[in-house]
Amino acid sequence: MKKIVALLLIVLFSLSGCEKDDICTDETTPRLILEFYDISNPANLKNVVNLKIKGVGQTLDLGTFTSVSKVELPLKIDELTTKYSLILNSTGLIPNEDFLQFNYTSQNIFVSRACGYKTIFELNAFPNGVIKTDGGIPPEDFWIKDINILTTSITTENETHIKILF
Repeated sequence: MKKIVALLLIVLFSLSGCEKDDICTDETTPRLILEFYDISNPANLKNVVNLKIKGVGQTLDLGTFTSVSKVELPLKIDELTTKYSLILNSTGLIPNEDFLQFNYTSQNIFVSRACGYKTIFELNAFPNGVIKTDGGIPPEDFWIKDINILTTSITTENETHIKILF
């Protein structure tokens, strides 16, 4: 009988030391949100067709996007620059490749014991925050015609950070 009481006391004390499980929801490192707009009517969203996005200098391939007007791009947390290749009409006869380079600073923020840390980003001021290049092709041949940085603070995925006009 003493063994059973001792065992129950041990179980009771061990359970009283436990804390409720922390659940980590939506407190992760945010991705950069790009939205695409029609250059002839900048107020209208425009869907991309066969847009392939690849990380430059890395093995990251985000895939091909069709019939979407918004994409999410992860930024490198251990560097101050991330560069992507955006190939419009990637499955067509004449694909058009532009490069976007994002320059930023980052800061690690403690979220909770369950979530740990997340990294938030601050884009450098325009035009150095986002640089558009096109491998030697004249600027008039860029498929990306204009870039508007809507916010330089990348702390959440609930808002659009950059507006791409094409």
